[in-house]
Amino acid sequence: MVTIHPFILSGGYGTRLWPLSRQAYPKQFLAVIEDGKSLFQQTCERLSAAEFAAPTVLCSAEHRFIVGEQMQDLGVSPQAIVLEPCARNTAPAAAIAALLSAQRSDDAVLMLAPSDHLIADAEAFRATVLSGYPAASQGMLVTFGVMPTGPHTGYGYIEAEGRQGKGATLAVKRFVEKPDAITAARYVASGDFYWNAGIFLVSAKAVIEAFHTHQPDVLKQAELALRHAEPDPDFNFICLDERSYAASPNISVDYAIMEKAQNVKCVPLSVQWSDLGAWPAVWEAMDKDEHGNASRGDVVFHNSTSSYAYSDGACVSVVGLTDVMVVATKDAILVTSKDDAQSVKNIVEDLNAKGRVEPAFHKRVYRPWGWFEGIDSEDRFQVKRIMVKPGEQLSMQSHYHRAEHWIAVHGTLEVTIDGETQLLQENQSVYIPLGTKHRLTNPGRIQAHLIEVQSGTYLGEDDIVRYEDVYGRRPGE
Repeated sequence: MVTIHPFILSGGYGTRLWPLSRQAYPKQFLAVIEDGKSLFQQTCERLSAAEFAAPTVLCSAEHRFIVGEQMQDLGVSPQAIVLEPCARNTAPAAAIAALLSAQRSDDAVLMLAPSDHLIADAEAFRATVLSGYPAASQGMLVTFGVMPTGPHTGYGYIEAEGRQGKGATLAVKRFVEKPDAITAARYVASGDFYWNAGIFLVSAKAVIEAFHTHQPDVLKQAELALRHAEPDPDFNFICLDERSYAASPNISVDYAIMEKAQNVKCVPLSVQWSDLGAWPAVWEAMDKDEHGNASRGDVVFHNSTSSYAYSDGACVSVVGLTDVMVVATKDAILVTSKDDAQSVKNIVEDLNAKGRVEPAFHKRVYRPWGWFEGIDSEDRFQVKRIMVKPGEQLSMQSHYHRAEHWIAVHGTLEVTIDGETQLLQENQSVYIPLGTKHRLTNPGRIQAHLIEVQSGTYLGEDDIVRYEDVYGRRPGE
C-alpha cells in the first residue's frame, strides 16, 4: 500500500511580493491569485488523498497560529506543526522531516513540498507524484522537474538524461543555477532541462544516509534540535531547540545533498506550475484582458498594456504604461517595471535597515484571537479597530505607559478589570486605567468588534505585561 508522508515547508517570507507579502503574514498565507483559499491551503488540499498521510508543517514560530487556523478552516488535522526558532534554509528542514518520518516508520517515504507554489491541476500533480513512488521507496532521491514552457530566467534548472515523458524516471546529470536569457533558451531547446520546482519524494532512510555522507553537521544539529525540542500538546506544536537549530549550516537541500548524491532521479512534471517568486509571475498566472493587463481590486487601465495592478482599497489608475507592476496596500505602494521586479527584495532590505515597520506588518495585524488594525495615531494617542473571534480571549495583561478606552461596536464583549467582570454591549464603553490588570473575551457566537483609544507616553506593542495567556505567547506576539 502506498503511503506518502507530506512535509510542508512554510518558513519563507516572500519578500519579492512586498508590499502584499510581509514577515508577519507572508505570501503562502495569502490568496494571491484570487479570493478564496491561500497558497498554503491549496498545498494542504493538493496533498490530501488516500495515498497521503496527515501532513506535517514546518513554519516560523511567529506563524504557528496562522498555520493552525488555516488548516482548521480546511478541516485538515496535521501530524504536527514544527516550529523553527530562527530562519534556516531547506537542508535543516529536510533533515528534521526525515528524522521525524523515520520515527513513525522504518520505511517511511516523505514528500518535501513548498507551501507557496501555484499548481493548476492537483489531480495530475498527484498522479505524477505517485509515478515517482516506486523509485523513492527503493532509495532513490526523486525530484520533480517541471517541463518548461519557455526560457524562464527566474528558475533553476535540472539537466536529466533521457527523453521527456509522462511517468518517466530519469537520471539527473546536474542542477544549474538561474541562467541568463540566452542560456535558458539553449536549455529549453535541448529538451534535456527542466525547471527545478524544489519538490522531492524520498525515503527517510535515504535522506538520513545522504546527510550522513555529504552534510553530517546538518544531520547532527537536526538530531539535537529534535532531542531537546519542547512539545506543546495543547496546540500540537513541536518547538525545535533554538541553540541546536541555529548552529546548523544555513544551506539548501540542493547544495547539501541533491547535487552530491549519485542516486538522484527526476520525474517530469507536466502541469501549469509557478513559484510566484515575483510580481511578473503573478501577472503570468492570472487571466488578462484584451490588452494583456491583469488586476485585483478597484483598478482602471487606460492606454496601458501587459501590466498588473492590485488595490487593497483605493482606486488605482494605470495610464499610458507598458510592463509595469503596481501594488497598493493600505500603508504602502509599489511601482516597478517587470524587468526590475526581482529587485523588490532590495527595497525590503532598505526599509528594514531604516527600522521601518512596513516590511514586517500589514496595517491589519493578525493574532490567534483575531486581529487589530491601526486607524490613526499621533505622539501620545493611537486609535485601533479590534476584532475578537467567537470564544476567544486576549491575555490577562497590564501596561506601564498607556491607558485605554474600549467602545463596543458589534457583538458582545466580556471585560475583566482588576478582577471585576462586566459585559459590554454595542455602543457601550469602558475605561482601563494605566497599570490595571485587564482582559477582553468574546463570549458570543459572532465576531466582536471594538474601537480602542490608547493614550500615554509610549504606545508600542511590547508594552504588555502578560499574567495569563491561553496561547503561551511572549510580549509583542
